[in-house]
Amino acid sequence: MFSNLRSLIFKLDPETAHKLAIKSLKLNFVPNIFDKNDNDELFKTKIFNKSISNPIGMAAGFDKNAEVYNQLFKLGFGFVEVGTVTPLSQYGNPKPRVFRLVEDEALINRLGFNNRGAQDVELRIKKNPKIGLLGINVGPNKDAKNRLEDYLIGIRTFNKLADYITINISSPNTENLRNFHDETKLDELLTEIENEKKNLKSDIPIVVKIAPDIKDNEIEKISDVLLSKNIEAVIISNTSNATREKLRDIQKHQKGGLSGKPIEDKSNLLINKFYKYLNGKIKIIGVGGIDSGFSAYNKFLSGANLVQLYTGMVYKGPNIVNLIKNDLAELLEKDGVKNFSEIIGNR
Repeated sequence: MFSNLRSLIFKLDPETAHKLAIKSLKLNFVPNIFDKNDNDELFKTKIFNKSISNPIGMAAGFDKNAEVYNQLFKLGFGFVEVGTVTPLSQYGNPKPRVFRLVEDEALINRLGFNNRGAQDVELRIKKNPKIGLLGINVGPNKDAKNRLEDYLIGIRTFNKLADYITINISSPNTENLRNFHDETKLDELLTEIENEKKNLKSDIPIVVKIAPDIKDNEIEKISDVLLSKNIEAVIISNTSNATREKLRDIQKHQKGGLSGKPIEDKSNLLINKFYKYLNGKIKIIGVGGIDSGFSAYNKFLSGANLVQLYTGMVYKGPNIVNLIKNDLAELLEKDGVKNFSEIIGNR
């Protein structure tokens, strides 16, 4: 059905189409998806000491304001991450700010953390208890005088509502945000978060979302900081403000973060490099170019324990989790494994 509708949807501005998707899910226009692999032992896993039915998650960016996370669970996602949420509501960057690169099966966005703010999201989650594993991605307001404090506000607001909180230091659309990849600044940020958790008497798992454009000499330094600060998982990676060389679509020169198929290989390579440094002590959530069982399979081989997607659903539709699981089941059965986790890092 989605393949028939896609040409009509793609005639709409991408941001308009996204709003329509959110509205459709809010009205419970959720497709009745038959999942023959539901509860299959092949896909069961644990993260943050909680069991989930499969390792395929919705990445932050789709449900920015925590409006449809429960509907996404009904689409089959094993876990859902909402946000990025900032302390105060903000409009983000001027429109147009989202671009489809259809020839490349990609998106470029320069949204700039547009969201309704922490208080609004907090109230909504309290009114709509989650039915699955929910992560909340937090970041600073664009004009914040103290960005570190903005992250702490996110911890204070959501530590009792989320199953984990992601610290977003990797968006290319908030000026100088990626400076937090600096070893000293990252250590300072995570130390403050660690202290805040102690003050709150909270054991909320903390996840850090890494940029795909970091240099090789930064990987070991970042890994050492993560390992020293009790970080439970790392998301690799966010959108790229590089990786334009092989793009074909006319929109390829738009400023912003590139997501989708063109960053798949870059993401896999970075995952594998972190995997070797982290040595299984920190879980890796792999993101970038996932739209099939084969692409998820390669993420696991590279070292990812779980995966997330967003752009893949734009191009493949709301049945994407089921499609991935069907393809992935065939690949795993050929390998003769009982659970996908047996292939992690086997590249």
